[in-house]
Amino acid sequence: MGGFAGEFVRLEVADGVGTIRLDRPKMNAISIAVQEELRAAAAEATAREDVRAVVLWGGERVFAAGNDVKEMSQMSYQDMVRASRGVQSSITAIATIPKPVVAAINGYALGGGCELALAADVRIAGEKAVLGQPEVLLGLIPGAGGTQRLPRLVGPSKAKDLIFTGRFVQADEALAIGLVDRVVPDADVYTEAVSWASQFSAAAALTIRAAKECIDRGLETDIDTGLELERMQFAAMFATEDGRHGMQSFVENGPGKATFTGR
Repeated sequence: MGGFAGEFVRLEVADGVGTIRLDRPKMNAISIAVQEELRAAAAEATAREDVRAVVLWGGERVFAAGNDVKEMSQMSYQDMVRASRGVQSSITAIATIPKPVVAAINGYALGGGCELALAADVRIAGEKAVLGQPEVLLGLIPGAGGTQRLPRLVGPSKAKDLIFTGRFVQADEALAIGLVDRVVPDADVYTEAVSWASQFSAAAALTIRAAKECIDRGLETDIDTGLELERMQFAAMFATEDGRHGMQSFVENGPGKATFTGR
C-alpha cells in the first residue's frame, strides 16, 4: 500500500511494515527538504494503524552519505540558528515513532546519515557498510543528535574517539562496538530488516509502544524516575484488551498462543 510520497522520501506499506525510503540521487544527501519529508513520513508511520513497525532504507547502494554540505556551506550563522532546531527535530521525529524501527544500512551512513541510523531501535548493516561522524573534518560537530545518541549507544569514550577523529568505521568494527546490531551480506540487508520488522505485525502494539517509551525516556533520567515510568506503564497494560487476553491465554493455553488486536 502506498503512503506519503515526497520528492526524496516515501513511505511504502506492506503486511504491517512501513518502509521509509530515502531516494535522492546519488548519495541520499540530507537537505532541509529531505528533513521535512522525513518528518512527514514519520508522522504518517506513527498515525497509521496498519504500520506496526518501520524500516529505514536508502536503497542497495547507500543509506545516506551525510547532510547536504553544499546547501549548508551557503548558510550563515543566523541562517543555521533558525534551521538547526529543524535539523534535530526531523531526526527526533524518526526516533519517537512509537513502534519498532530498524535501519537497513547499505553503503555509507555518514554524518547526518549515521545520525538517522542512530534514531532507529536496531541497525542491520551490510558487510560493506561504512559508518561515521566526520563532521569535525569540516570544522563542525554533529548537529542532528550524534553527540547525544552515539555515546548513549556505544559509550562516551568510543563516541569521543569517533567524533573527535571523524574516522570511518567498517561494518565489523561497528558490530564489535555496538554501533550496529547485525551484519549480513549486502544483498540481504533490506530482506533481513523487513524480517525483523515483520515480527511485530501481529504483536500487542500498545505494549510495544509502552516498552519503547519506558526504555527511551528512562535512559534520559535517573533510575528511580525510570522505575516510576515503568510502574505506571506496567499498570496501564491491565487496561488494554491485549493485556487481559494475553494473560487469560497464558493461563488457559500456555505462552505464545495469544492473538492480539493492538487494543
